[in-house]
Amino acid sequence: MKTIYAAAAVLIFSSGFFCMGEDSVVNTKPLADVQKEIKEGKAIIVDVRAQSEWDKGHVKDAKFVPITTIKDGTADLASLPKDKTIYTYCARGGRAKTAAEALKAKGYNATSLKEGFEELSKNGFESVK
Repeated sequence: MKTIYAAAAVLIFSSGFFCMGEDSVVNTKPLADVQKEIKEGKAIIVDVRAQSEWDKGHVKDAKFVPITTIKDGTADLASLPKDKTIYTYCARGGRAKTAAEALKAKGYNATSLKEGFEELSKNGFESVK
C-alpha cells in the first residue's frame, strides 16, 4: 500500500499539479522590477478586467484586453508584442493568470501579476480613469 501512495505522490508532484514549475505564468519578481521593465520598454502591462472595471480606473499606459475576449477568441491581439514580457492584471489575480496562460499558449511571453489593480495602485503603479 505504501508503494501505491509513493507512486501517486511522485506522479502528482512531478506533473506540477501542486507546485509551480518553470512554465508557471505567475510573476515572482518584485513589483519595482516589473515597473522598471515597463518603463524601459522591455515589457507591457495588460488589464484583463471587464469594461466597467476599466472605466472606473486602470494602470496608466495599460492595454485593455478583457479576459472574455481572450477566452472566446475575439480579442484583438495585434497590438501585443511577442518580443516583450506581457504582465497581465485583474482585480485579484485569477483572471490575470487565466489570461497569461491563454496568451502563453498563443506564443506570447505572458506572466500574470498576483497583485490586483488596487494593490498595484498602492505600490507605485500610476492609475488613471
